[in-house]
Amino acid sequence: MKQKEPYEIPVCACRHNHAKLIASLKEQTPDEATLLRLAELFKIFGDPTRIKILYALLGHEMCVCDIAQLLGMSQSSISHQLRILKQTSLVKFRREGKMVFYSLADEHVMTILSQGFDHVTE
Repeated sequence: MKQKEPYEIPVCACRHNHAKLIASLKEQTPDEATLLRLAELFKIFGDPTRIKILYALLGHEMCVCDIAQLLGMSQSSISHQLRILKQTSLVKFRREGKMVFYSLADEHVMTILSQGFDHVTE
């Protein structure tokens, strides 16, 4: 069995020295752990149900039963999605007796939704 050759980066055919640019960009690039967290955040936005929940919470505090009724889904499935949104700090909650009310965690979530919406509707 032939041993696999290590991947070789092709030499750039241009005649410019980009060493300073490359070094500068390497310094500016976030570390792997931060990039992984960012990728995980964007995965959360990849689910239409979670997007619907976030839109429902734009400017409104809501309980699970109201969100479920609005989206025509079971409370169980909404609770599951809210758990994911809480774990990624996109929503927060407060208790009032036995009731739990959910809202967007902060302005960043509104900004992400707004800019994403603007991008796809241009």
